Amino acid sequence: MTDAEVDALGEETPLLEGLRTARAIRRLKTDSVPERLIRKVCEAGTFGPSGGNRQPWIFVAVTEPERRAFIAKRYRKRFHAYIHPAIEKAESDPNFPPVKVRNMKAALHLADHLHEAPVLLFVAGWTRGGSPQSQALFPCIQNILLACRAVGLGASLTTVHLADGPEIDAYLGLSEDTPSCALLPIGWPKGRHGRPPRASVDEKLYFERVPEGQIGRRRG
Repeated sequence: MTDAEVDALGEETPLLEGLRTARAIRRLKTDSVPERLIRKVCEAGTFGPSGGNRQPWIFVAVTEPERRAFIAKRYRKRFHAYIHPAIEKAESDPNFPPVKVRNMKAALHLADHLHEAPVLLFVAGWTRGGSPQSQALFPCIQNILLACRAVGLGASLTTVHLADGPEIDAYLGLSEDTPSCALLPIGWPKGRHGRPPRASVDEKLYFERVPEGQIGRRRG
């Protein structure tokens, strides 16, 4: 893929179509992703809102196999300890939504194959008052996910690595003042982008005030 081809990717994707079809992609091909394309999606992240234009974000793209394996080993152990009891409980409940079981198994597939994802992109940021500047970092992350959708890459958002956060951050060269807040496994998708299942906005939208009795209701 030439530089010009990389630069052209995603430039014609309609914004709202991208928003509606940027579902989590957890099954990824092992084909490499050009560094120029990694730069392109990270650049999209830098256009997220940032109070005071502080721009606290830092990106660390891990692509070397042995470094991905180091991270994946720790991620897999933590995720297995969490997900297997949840799957067993869900499968024993006849009323548990099948789509949620499929989502859990897709996340398990990602954990088992994380070392094969061509890019493990960590988003980190300068802290303020000892806390991550989440109000800037997560819009930045959303922009990256949308940019991945636009250029044809698959991606998903996970924070499981935070269970080993200090060790992994040190491995990435991050300090206590610049902790990671999210991991985005990125690669060419095995499946296709598409609309994720969502409740109608009419179930969530109110004008002027929420009617009595609606506060506290939860779907799913």
